Amino acid sequence: VQLVESGGGWVQAGGSLRLSCAASGFTFKDYSIGWVRQAPGKEREGVSCISSSDGSTYYPDSVKGRFTVSRDNGEKTVFLQMNNLKPDDTAVYYCAAALPDCDYYDLGPPHYAYDHWGQGTQVTVSS
Repeated sequence: VQLVESGGGWVQAGGSLRLSCAASGFTFKDYSIGWVRQAPGKEREGVSCISSSDGSTYYPDSVKGRFTVSRDNGEKTVFLQMNNLKPDDTAVYYCAAALPDCDYYDLGPPHYAYDHWGQGTQVTVSS
């Protein structure tokens, strides 16, 4: 099982980045995929989720309207388009796979719901 993130980097506030998560070694279409970030000294925060069954999505208020998640089951890849980035978005971003749909959980899947994790990609937003 492998999840590989890419696309992180440095950007000024107001800018955009597009993260990718390439999956292999498991039945990708059966899994919901989430993006979880962690900044130094802060708890992990789920910032998006896209379900396997119907492609429904979840975003917390902190990123709603700025982040968009999508998936390509044929390419076994999930994308996270991040617009209007803010310094508070600075973190390591991980993609992760879980069997339940995103809306199984009221506030999106908690980190312990995910079975498989990538190694993470750093996103740094300067003011």
